[in-house]
Amino acid sequence: MHRHVLHMDLDSFFVSVERLYDSRLQGRPILIGGTSDRGVVASCSYEARQYGIRSAMPMRMARSLCPDAVVIRGNSAAYSKQSKLVTDIIREQVPILEKASIDEFYADLTGMDRFFGALKFSSELRQRVMRESGLPISFGLSANKTVSKVATGEAKPNNQRHVEQGGERFFLAPLSVRKIPMVGEKTYQTLRNLGVQSIGTLQEMPVDMLYSVFGKPGQTLWEKAQGVDESPVLATQERKSISTERTFDQDTTDVEKLQSILVAMVENLAFQLRRGHKLTSCVRIKIRYADFQTHSQQITLPYTASDAILIPKAKELFARLYDRRVRIRLIGVHLSGLVGGGEQYHLFESCDRNDRLYAAMDHIRSTYGDRAVVRALGVGARTIGRSNPFNGEPPPLLANRRQ
Repeated sequence: MHRHVLHMDLDSFFVSVERLYDSRLQGRPILIGGTSDRGVVASCSYEARQYGIRSAMPMRMARSLCPDAVVIRGNSAAYSKQSKLVTDIIREQVPILEKASIDEFYADLTGMDRFFGALKFSSELRQRVMRESGLPISFGLSANKTVSKVATGEAKPNNQRHVEQGGERFFLAPLSVRKIPMVGEKTYQTLRNLGVQSIGTLQEMPVDMLYSVFGKPGQTLWEKAQGVDESPVLATQERKSISTERTFDQDTTDVEKLQSILVAMVENLAFQLRRGHKLTSCVRIKIRYADFQTHSQQITLPYTASDAILIPKAKELFARLYDRRVRIRLIGVHLSGLVGGGEQYHLFESCDRNDRLYAAMDHIRSTYGDRAVVRALGVGARTIGRSNPFNGEPPPLLANRRQ
């Protein structure tokens, strides 16, 4: 039985979501990411890419390449909401779904040709995603994950590509070796030094030569160049952790502002827990000093999604860590040990008053965005690390409640 593996990728996902909410952004170069000069580009529109801008590029460089670009910090709640919508649409239709990232999906359609052509099915699924989400999406369809992913890249933007069984080597041959998913910058430079630029050249090389240069990954690289990939599509695993971190525009020793940022970060992660009906049992705090020394500490606790429990623990860990009185460059919060059960905030404690507070705050965030309401203690976080504190949103309501 021939395999049929579908790879789907939402085109410029963050940009497309922003345009969904604001049609004035259509056709304009868009940069999404850290809005300060020390930030990086998380995503950019195809219009911006024409200026040589790419993901992970420093924001300062991107702005210099395209001064007229619209810079947006982004809205994680909106992106998560749209990702879930698309995920639900695809999951409802396919036998096995692997969600590779917030905007990327694999599906195993093997055996569906007996009832419904895999290409026709994929095309109709793509049309349904676009119709019901309003977002552009591309797909690649082939016998394996590697070729399908490369085919999706060749189909973009907003199109589809089918590589028929037996045509994998011919399809890959003229493409750059950088198109192979496992080829990063270092591997690419090594291949360039060997005189290899196209996949076709790689296909003709002896596998022993690649093995001698790269070790076992060299054999895998050779196989992928031949269009061979036996890796299965695996049903998406439950997420076990969530995290966030902030790199400051200027290194700081302002403890009050640092704690304000910490509170805002924990509050946002707790909201994400409750929205996903999850609880956490471990909090880890990370700080990076101006000299790039990085330290972290963690603590386990009874399963919870309560701000009133998580915030004091985070502040306690920060107090233990910050003992050098050296300027801080970055601060991060990591929640792990996630399990389902978002209604149980604390096993041995009644939290009715907090429950009502969280429900009200979460409703406002779900309606107006994840930064629409914050505790008074976290307001200071708005003034560090971004040039536009509210990202075009109305000023936040303040939930001034003792911690």
